[in-house]
Amino acid sequence: MKQPMKKHIHGGNIYQYENCLDFSANCNPLGTPESVIEAASESLRHIAAYPRVGCGPLREAIGQYENVPPENIICGNGAADLIFSLCRAVRPKNALLPAPTFAEYEQALRSCGDCTVEYYFLKEDEDFRLQSSFLEALHKELDIVFLCNPNNPTGMLTNRELLLEVLKKCRELDILLVVDECFLDFVRNPGDYTLKEQLLQYENLFLLKAFTKRYAMAGIRLGYGLTGNRRLLQDMEAVTQPWNVSTVAQAAGIAALKEREYVEAGRQLVFRESLSLRKSLKKLGLQVFPSKANYVFFKGPEDFFESCVQEGILIRDCSNYPGLSKGYYRIAVRKPEENRRLVEAFTRIRKKGR
Repeated sequence: MKQPMKKHIHGGNIYQYENCLDFSANCNPLGTPESVIEAASESLRHIAAYPRVGCGPLREAIGQYENVPPENIICGNGAADLIFSLCRAVRPKNALLPAPTFAEYEQALRSCGDCTVEYYFLKEDEDFRLQSSFLEALHKELDIVFLCNPNNPTGMLTNRELLLEVLKKCRELDILLVVDECFLDFVRNPGDYTLKEQLLQYENLFLLKAFTKRYAMAGIRLGYGLTGNRRLLQDMEAVTQPWNVSTVAQAAGIAALKEREYVEAGRQLVFRESLSLRKSLKKLGLQVFPSKANYVFFKGPEDFFESCVQEGILIRDCSNYPGLSKGYYRIAVRKPEENRRLVEAFTRIRKKGR
């Protein structure tokens, strides 16, 4: 099925809604580690020189963190930069996306000029989970498939068994499978879902990762990709400008990868607070889906976004996602006192009949 991409909108628009507490962007609720801020600040002493091309030390550090050879890693100006580089390198003619999912996949695909984008629509009565019927949507005319696990904006996980079936069929049909694991850090037992172990067995697999969510580094822009396909990495490098990762981002990334206790503390906070948030939203009569990421996906009144802004709360209106309409929303899991402010605002809105 085909459906045109809707208006390009993102969360985190604190510049337009500057007086609101931002629940529309989903980063580590603990904020940016002080060590990352210090490393970024110190790196400013070297900004007269061009950034290091190829990000050698950063790729070494990522390789140790992910247990992946550095030569199978590519860095970019955020995961979005890598999505666009990947599409420019592959130049796909036909692509398949689940819907709803992250908007950048389609934007990057359409930037190639003549790529036809097909959709596999996820169903609300199945909690927007990817089903085994997705395998039937794969066909030999496809060049590339994007999956987000857990999915954005629904927060739903796809089990590893189904992902492996998809991966195998994609290899049989010569389709590149791109799996976005940027939010996998905030689910319980992420090792049960990642496809890292398949990288060297399947050259048709590309994994997306980012520092944005894990370390609350959205403003620095730093992401990376993992693949066993060296030719694909060469093709991506050929269409990417050489200084796409700044000196500041490289220094911040190396410092961030050392913050393992911080990451685990953020994960545990998300696990506790997401349970509380979901219970509170259900008590208010909102339809809450069983999201597994560091955000909660729910359904409410069509004017709920505007009502929240009036209360000083910024949430993500998800109506621009293909497959969704007005009334679907996503909120980040933040610190306890911030989450209380959100629930209090939601309570006032609901009491007013909004």
